[in-house]
Amino acid sequence: MRTILTFAFLGLPAIAHAAAVDPVHPGTALRVKATNAVLDPTVRKAADGSELVALTFQPSVAPSLTLSPTQGAWHWPANGTMRLRVQNGMPWPVTLIVDVASGDKHLKTTVGLPPGPPQTLSLPLHATSPRAFGMQVGPPMPFDDGTIKRLVATSVDGAIDAAHVSSVTVSMPQPGAAQTVLIGAIDDVPGDADLKAAYTGIVDRYGQYTRATWPEKIASDAELKQCADATPHVDAVAGLDRYGGRTDLAAMKATGWFHTQKQNGRWWLVTPEGHAFFSLGVNAVNHTDGRTYVQGREFMFTDASGASGRFGGTADSRSDNGSQRDNGMNHGRWWDIYANNVARTLGDDFAKAWRARTLDRLKAWRFNTLGNWSDPAFATDRRMAYTVPILIRGDFNTVSTGYDYWGRMPDPFDPRFVTATEHAVAAATRTVRDDPWLLGYFADNELAWAGQGPQGRWALAMGALAQGPESPAKQAFMAQLKQRYPDVAAFAKAWGVEATDWNHVAAAGFHAPDPNEAHPAIAADDIAFLKAYATRYFQTVAQVLKKADPHHLFLGGRLAVRTPEVEEASATVADVTSINTYTDLPEHGFDVAEFRRWDKPVMITEFHFGSADRGPFGNGVVGVASEAERGKAYARFVDAANASGVIVGTHWFQYVDQPVTGRVLDGENAHIGLVGITDIPFDGFTRDVTATNARVGGGSGGGRGR
Repeated sequence: MRTILTFAFLGLPAIAHAAAVDPVHPGTALRVKATNAVLDPTVRKAADGSELVALTFQPSVAPSLTLSPTQGAWHWPANGTMRLRVQNGMPWPVTLIVDVASGDKHLKTTVGLPPGPPQTLSLPLHATSPRAFGMQVGPPMPFDDGTIKRLVATSVDGAIDAAHVSSVTVSMPQPGAAQTVLIGAIDDVPGDADLKAAYTGIVDRYGQYTRATWPEKIASDAELKQCADATPHVDAVAGLDRYGGRTDLAAMKATGWFHTQKQNGRWWLVTPEGHAFFSLGVNAVNHTDGRTYVQGREFMFTDASGASGRFGGTADSRSDNGSQRDNGMNHGRWWDIYANNVARTLGDDFAKAWRARTLDRLKAWRFNTLGNWSDPAFATDRRMAYTVPILIRGDFNTVSTGYDYWGRMPDPFDPRFVTATEHAVAAATRTVRDDPWLLGYFADNELAWAGQGPQGRWALAMGALAQGPESPAKQAFMAQLKQRYPDVAAFAKAWGVEATDWNHVAAAGFHAPDPNEAHPAIAADDIAFLKAYATRYFQTVAQVLKKADPHHLFLGGRLAVRTPEVEEASATVADVTSINTYTDLPEHGFDVAEFRRWDKPVMITEFHFGSADRGPFGNGVVGVASEAERGKAYARFVDAANASGVIVGTHWFQYVDQPVTGRVLDGENAHIGLVGITDIPFDGFTRDVTATNARVGGGSGGGRGR
């Protein structure tokens, strides 16, 4: 269905003013065009006196209403704001797309419009996003500023010439049934006051979001202390050895160290005392992850005085890494809100008491492992198995995959990489190599083994070939190609490239084509190189590590962006392959069947489920509808991992909620914690987690705790 309503009049000046943009009273200056939509001209008065007309979007791909001047263009202020009065006419939320155009230039936003009274939709006349304000997810909309309900578009893409606006289009993405919204006049105002208001005063002195309430939210120091100090009593758990191994199952080999063993058709981690151990871990158990930048964002905090004391500091997160490419407000003074709150309950010298309280909680919740990024001081407490990262840094060559979220890939063919690995391993093992509580070591973290997009699998190979002849990775790839092809002509034919001699291929900037049907040799050669690259990396780390510490497990490289080649190389070389995967079930994140075929153990070293109803705006990489759903999702995931036969552990990311305004590292601001930024546990979630952990980890009894 296509309906067009046009109001056209001549004789207007070349530049019109925004006052003419009123679909309620279109007058002589406005052209109104409805496509697969119906505009009812009947004027409706809202409770606040504003006038609106009903716009009904019909079921179609993109029903829309376009408003444009009859002649010329509208002259709006540069870096100003467009305001549209709007009301949802349905009893459920609807999605609107607003497109402001100046000729062939467009500025677009997508907003969710909840049911309820009229509100003002504010669209900044320039591109913006929560990243520009230093966080990954912006504050929920709409919000009440005390005088009016505002729906501010915090994510806007594109660019226009605001002095020559040619149209405003409101559309809806393919409704399944007719959907009605009411719209009123469009106004323009100079400046970014509405956008700034969306971020103003959103965090209180405890680091909590100010515009919402939830059960664990507190209002005073006394309430904070009462809730945070309610540490669960930890009973002894029958059926487990001192490390958390299951004594109810048949005993396995006792080596005095954690190791792996297959028994009755499934892989297990095995405790030093020889008992089956499913590693139930938590990442980032530390008191330094509550740091968020304050400098340049002081208006976001109702009281940021804590940043001026011992819980403040300075940092600079700016870099060329993918994690920072579009992030703003990412340097200067920060405030460690979590540590500030811990000190309010445990005193300024809180580190030891915090570790004791935290371990009591984790044990009560039936966790048995401290995952990556946890406070190294826990190792001295020796009450729980723990892991140690080996972070390899140096002046060795690196290769770009284009993704490079945490940086470029280390070149394992570079002799300097071996030297850097030796230094990193020495530092990591020095104080822990004789500790039986140490589960094992990780190598690096979430390296960019692949690029983005459907051809991302080949990015590392292409990146290596694009380097100059001095690159060790390039040299290794060239050696492989020369061994396979008798001359450069045979290579050029197989790859479909122009190359008259090998020097042409060796030169910097050589562009390797993506694998394609016409030239299957490209994929075969890339795969061979990727296998060699990953195998060299893992073999280098494994050999250096086993020489420095022959007792403990090499837990692989915490693979996130990965390829089949790196998974297979890790499974072949490492004692356990570690994979960070964010999916509803393990088998939806990686090929569990392949690990069964390889007959190798794998451990999930990051996963989580978040929701947006406990303060932080983000719901993590895998979001669920509400806090109540997080525990259910946790149970489904961990139960599936336990039943796989090859997965030997699951490590939750992370212990503490991220700051509302984004962590210093990269602006992540999700509700994914076991405890909030106030150090108060999320009672319902931890109860569900406890039940799952007790079922999977074995034993009986134990305090359920908070």
